[in-house]
Parts: sequence; structure tokens; C-alpha cells
Amino acid sequence: MALDIRTILGAVESHALASGYFADVNGHEPKSPPTSGITAAVWVEQIGPARGGSGLNSTSSRLALFVRLYSSLQQQPADAIDPDLMTALDWLMAAYSGDFELGGLVRHVDLLGAYGEPLSARAGYLAEGGAEYRVFTITLPLICSDLWNQEA
Repeated sequence: MALDIRTILGAVESHALASGYFADVNGHEPKSPPTSGITAAVWVEQIGPARGGSGLNSTSSRLALFVRLYSSLQQQPADAIDPDLMTALDWLMAAYSGDFELGGLVRHVDLLGAYGEPLSARAGYLAEGGAEYRVFTITLPLICSDLWNQEA
């Protein structure tokens, strides 16, 4: 079995876009801030074996994605930036915590961190392209079954 990363990334992007919370969802980190609304971006953060989750002849993997939510600090009202971001974040976290398998593309989300860092989100600020964003970065750890064959 091979890692179908384009399909997995596309599924995570499509899922976020279908929520209705995002003006745009990118497969890369944007170079300019959103002018209105919230933008999301999805990219690979880390991949490696899912220790203890592999079969006898194959290695399952832990594929960690970053899903970053962006909002320009220039948006008004400023007091709505965090609540709007948190509403979108809450929707995503609830979906990822549920039965989230991307239509069978992955085994499951490593919700509680059995194979590494668990599903989590961190708030912060980012300066990019001469503008500042308020961001929330989700670590989305996906477990992919039997990804690599083991040779004896």
C-alpha cells in the first residue's frame, strides 16, 4: 500500500471547506492575509511509524497534518476575531473527535496521543507578507494502516 497524500490532503481541505466557516481553504500556507473572514490551510507536519500499531509484516504510520486557521488582525470588530475563530475551531475539533476516517483513507485520528502528540490546537499570532494574523494551529494526527511493507 502507498501513501495517497494528495487524496488525504484534498479530503481534509474539502471537509473544512464544506463546514461553511472558511472563505478559502488552501493546501499550503498563504503568503497574504485574508481580507475578510477566516482562511484555513492544510499541510504535512510529520510522518513516521505508529509504534505498536503495525501488523506483523507491515508498518502503520502516524501522519500529522497542520490545519491552521487564519484571520486578519485588521478585521472589525476586533472583539469578534477570537470568537469567530473558536467557533470554526470547535466545529473542526468535534468532527475530528468523532468518527473521522476520511471515507476510509485513514484508520482514525490519534485523538488521545497513543502514537505521539494527540489532537490539539494552539493559538498564536503570525506576521507574513507585511501583515499580522491571529492563528489557531491544529495538530491533526492521522493513523494510516499497513502503509509500508517490512522485509525480513
